[in-house]
Amino acid sequence: MKISFHGAARTVTGSKHLVALDNGEKFLLDCGMFQGMGRDTDGMNANFGFDAATLNYVILSHAHIDHTGLLPKLAKEGFKGNIYCTPATKALTEILLEDSAMIQRDDAKFGNKRRAKQGLPPIEPLYDIEDVALVLPLLTVVEYNTPTKISNSVELLYTDAGHIIGSAAVNLKIKEAGETKTLTFSGDVGRYRDMILRSPAVFPPADFIIIESTYGDRLHDLIHTTPDDLLHWIQTTCVENKGNLIIPAFSVGRTQEILFELNQLSLERRLPHVPVYVDSPLSIEATDVVKSFPKYFNKTIQHILEIDDDPFDFEGLRYIKSVEESKALNEDLHPKVIISASGMADAGRVKHHIKNNIGNPKAAILLAGYCEPHSLGGRLMNGQKEVKIYSEVYPVIAKVGSIRSMSAHGDYEDLMQFLACQNTEAVKQIYVVHGEAEVQDHFAERLRKKGFKEVIVPEMHETFIMQ
Repeated sequence: MKISFHGAARTVTGSKHLVALDNGEKFLLDCGMFQGMGRDTDGMNANFGFDAATLNYVILSHAHIDHTGLLPKLAKEGFKGNIYCTPATKALTEILLEDSAMIQRDDAKFGNKRRAKQGLPPIEPLYDIEDVALVLPLLTVVEYNTPTKISNSVELLYTDAGHIIGSAAVNLKIKEAGETKTLTFSGDVGRYRDMILRSPAVFPPADFIIIESTYGDRLHDLIHTTPDDLLHWIQTTCVENKGNLIIPAFSVGRTQEILFELNQLSLERRLPHVPVYVDSPLSIEATDVVKSFPKYFNKTIQHILEIDDDPFDFEGLRYIKSVEESKALNEDLHPKVIISASGMADAGRVKHHIKNNIGNPKAAILLAGYCEPHSLGGRLMNGQKEVKIYSEVYPVIAKVGSIRSMSAHGDYEDLMQFLACQNTEAVKQIYVVHGEAEVQDHFAERLRKKGFKEVIVPEMHETFIMQ
């Protein structure tokens, strides 16, 4: 049995791990898109590093685009097998892929106008909505904690990863030459004190583990500071300075967390009378999906639902759907909060809102989670004085801040707690992925000190034998 790492190796995004069995069977763990990698992004997404048509099936950990975003390209290049996922992941993947196709279409259209002026040939999107349509019938649901035989050689068990609705650790029993080997892929690991979701679950003993490391070198702020932090930014920016507060937020997970915290402030009668706009059709759809799976909420939210039938809604919240309504927000001079995708500010409507507010000293941009360093959000978070938006350079005059406590990724204590159910002597190999290169190295060393015998940080497209 071999494993090859074609994404999230020495980087954060693009999760794709190819397992090849001795009998010729091949399957992919996630099929994610690279995001926020600057000029390298398009080239990294253009080539898988393997033949899509030779894959038998795909197993998804969760719906985020950096874990699912190249599925339509996979189908476009000849893949026809099942794509296994949890029920909530299926529901989210359907809307996320359609949105991704539309973003690529619009970005290509915008970019081609500029290229035409420069005498350059047009660029094509990675895939279109017709390619997404090839993927949707392949999505095959597997419930949590239900051992499911997906081939003569492989049995799948999903356990809750606590990252977003439907996220799961992938636990596999693989039979080869009369021997059974166990492989666990963490996907993205959530937090043990998440404000909405259940904590990551204990998973079965594994011979081989693939573990994410996004926050493998740091600890989060205490989660209970989040509503007070949000209140501070709204009070300072909108009430005192009479400016707009722009919050880039991923449509799945982060937007719902922000709405939940704002609802709590509203219930406590602490939320100022400032309009809050969610300017993202995808966020609206994703919030509806999240609401449809209340059984995945933690006990705190279950109790809140007994007195509040919608913990993501409050007075003053307004949803923006059309492009015309979105543009009108920039013409409205009244102070407001705008929550919009994407979370790294590299695409979507939030990029326009940042462009229109970045030169205003009264305005503020509040980053509410992890941003890849090369992304627009990452550059703002790192304190750059000038940033390029749509090929134009803008001085950063607006205030820029961040709320670290809102990350949906576990910090190194959460990751170590996730792995605590394993006997370090029994784990043969542990592979560290999905993190900045330096962070992966730090976390790998932490794992070695914990007692894991063979800890590997794979390079892009590197292959290993699991025996």
